[in-house]
Formats: sequence, structure tokens, C-alpha cells
Amino acid sequence: MLTALKNYATPPSSLAGRLSLQSLIFASGDGAFIAGSAVYFTLVVGLSLGEVGIGLTIAAIASFVVAIPMGKLVDHYGPKRMWALGAVIQGALFLAWPFVDGFPQYVALAVSMEVVGTLSGTGHGAYVIDVLPPAERVESRAYMYSALNVGFSIGAFLSGGAIAFGTDVLRWAPVLSALLFLANSAWILRLPDATHDVRSSEPRVKPEGIPAIRNRAWIAVTTFTGVMWTNQVLLHTVIPVWLVTETDAPKVLVAILFGTNTVMCIVLPRLASRGIHDVGTALRAVRFSTFFFVLTCLITLATHQTVGWLTIVMFFLGHVVLTWAELFLSASGWTLEAELMDPRRRGDYQGVAELGGTLGRFWAPAVYGFLAMQWGTFGWLTIAAIVVAAATGLHASAHAARRYLEQHVPPDVLADARAGAPSTEAEAAGGPPSMLDHDGTLPESTGDLIR
Repeated sequence: MLTALKNYATPPSSLAGRLSLQSLIFASGDGAFIAGSAVYFTLVVGLSLGEVGIGLTIAAIASFVVAIPMGKLVDHYGPKRMWALGAVIQGALFLAWPFVDGFPQYVALAVSMEVVGTLSGTGHGAYVIDVLPPAERVESRAYMYSALNVGFSIGAFLSGGAIAFGTDVLRWAPVLSALLFLANSAWILRLPDATHDVRSSEPRVKPEGIPAIRNRAWIAVTTFTGVMWTNQVLLHTVIPVWLVTETDAPKVLVAILFGTNTVMCIVLPRLASRGIHDVGTALRAVRFSTFFFVLTCLITLATHQTVGWLTIVMFFLGHVVLTWAELFLSASGWTLEAELMDPRRRGDYQGVAELGGTLGRFWAPAVYGFLAMQWGTFGWLTIAAIVVAAATGLHASAHAARRYLEQHVPPDVLADARAGAPSTEAEAAGGPPSMLDHDGTLPESTGDLIR
């Protein structure tokens, strides 16, 4: 038993361990600010909740607009360089937060953070796919996902401490995030170069292949995936509001449920990712995720009629089920993005994925909130039906995207991508690469505040 637990806690490879430590450092810095950001913006900056929401919306629009150009920068200059550059600039921008004292400055800084974060996230996404061997990719990213959640938990703890010490300490809390982001960028630079980071003696040229924006199947895949990720809207918004306003459950249960989700996302990602290695197995995981999403809707709906301890147990069960939906969807996404991107234009495909994902989920908070609170039983069934429809569309578009690559990408390029990046860190750092050298501008992915 102890041996099994030790094996589970051990990273799949040395490289996966190094990437996971980076995920932990990043998430600690990001979580240290994000977890208390609403309090920071209202008490320190002096904004109303409405102004905070408007600023975040403007920043999200900015991220949407720059997504494709950032992808092109990643393809041109290399994913690790752009990832590290974005992390350095983000760290520097955190140092500006203590001096923000009004709405215009808040919007300007929020937009800057989001734009730079898009560059860093796109570079990170392209790097991870590029550097991890396909045979280890899903398990490694599951281990990184666990580390990410540990980091966010540490960040939330640090944020809570800053809030507890009062406004004067809270004002300077972003300095801690800045230091962690600078440490993050230094660690990124210590990672081995991915294939697309290797400089060629030839002048850099425009990446080969058709731009991702012309691949309608890929746009559909990312949009339907965005709809599937509205499970987070249930987790963070709809279910907590439902619990407080529509049931007799104690309000403190919301915090306990978030803790349950966090622990599961630390412990279980590798278990959920087992056996996922191609488009077919990834779509099987999508079906599991859909089943658990629908089951969550039915369980949550039932709490409207239950009382006492039964309500508490139902909410706990619903959160466990919803977390499994999140875990299976994460595991499927790591495989689909690797299998359905043109290996020569991964930064470009990451940028378009940001567009599609935003289109798939931006509407969900308002729509799901209205459906659950105003339509009751029919509303919850409609939410479930939306995700079932998205899963159906994702199956069709994933197969179409695979056919698109087979029609428009040379077979040797696809074969090299499936064979994988260098199998050892020594090779990755300078030995002969397993993938073909595509003019030095070669190709990876993960997350969003969230990376």
C-alpha cells in the first residue's frame, strides 16, 4: 500500500517533476493575488463590485483580441522564450498594484496583465506539448495539474494571511506575487529547450502549414470544449448561489465543498488520466465527463426538496461527481490538443483555442444562473442538455479535425509528432531531436489562471 502511494506521488519523469515544480511556483504566486483580489480591489483600490466586474470584462475582451497574434509570436520566437518573457513582465506588473488608486489605472493594469498572461499561457501550452514525449504526456500533465492545485492552495493561504493583517499589509501583498513570478521565470529558463526553441542557422521564416483560423474543425473543437468547461461555472457560481438561496444547507458548506474539490484535484488527476492516449480514448473521457456533469445537475436539482443532513450529503455527493467531470475533461483535453494541432503551428493553434474556448463559455454565468434560478427543474435539465449537445458536437468536430490534419499536414510531420519530443532531458537539452527540424521555428499547452 505504501509502495503504491509512493509510486503515485512520484513524478513520471525528472522532466515532469521539474515542470510540476514550475506549476507549483506559478500557482502559488497567482493564487496569492487572485484568491484575495476581490477584497484587494474594493478595500485597497476603492472600487465598487460593479467597477471590478467591468474591468475584468474589458481585460477578458483584450485577451480575446490578442490571442491569435500572441500565438504567432510563440511560433516565431519559440514557446519557452515567450513563456519566460511573459512571466517576467507579469512579475514586474504585480509591483504596480500597490500604486493603483482609481478605476482608469485599474483597467489599464488589468488589461496589461491579461494581455501578457495570454502570451505566457500560449507559450506554456506550446512548450509542454513540444517537450513531453507522447507516451508520458498525459500522465505528466496530470501530475502537473496536481501540483498546480497545491500551489493555488498555498497561494490562497498566503492571501488569507494578508487579508487578516489588514489593509496596510494587503496593499503590499502583490510584491510577494511579483517575487514568486520572477522565481517562476528563472525556473522556466532552467528548463530544457523544446524542439521549436532550437535556433536554426537558417533565417527564420513564416511557419509552414495553413493558419489555424482557417481550420473550422479546430475552432469547433475548442468552442465545444469551452462549453464543456462550463462545469466550472456550476462549481464556482451557480451551485454556491443555489445552496445559499434555494436550500436549507448551512452557508459554511460552500467552503467545505471547495475544499473537497481542491483535495480531489490534487490527488486524483493521474488516476483519471489512465488509458487516455489518442483521440478515441480522449473522447471516451469526454463521455465520462458528460455523464458526471448531467448527474451533478440531477443531484443538485433534488436538493431543492431535501432537508437537513440529506441536503448536506447530496451537495457533497454532487461536488464529488462534478469534480470527476472536471478531471476527465482535463485529461481528454491534454490529448486532444496534442493530437489535433498542426505540429508546425502550435502557438497559432493555441491562440485560436483561446478564441474558441472563450466563445464556448463566456455566456454561461448569466445563462446558467437564469436557468437554474428562474426555470427550476426545466432549467437544470436544460443546462444538462446544453452540455450533452456540446459533447456530441465535440465528438463530430474532433474526428473532422483529425481528417483535416491528415489532408493538410505531410504524413512524415504527423508521424514525427506522434513519435514525440526527445525522450530524455539530455536529448532535449542539446542532443539529436526525435522530431524533424522544421526551420527552427518549431512547436506545445496548459492553462489559464490556470496554468
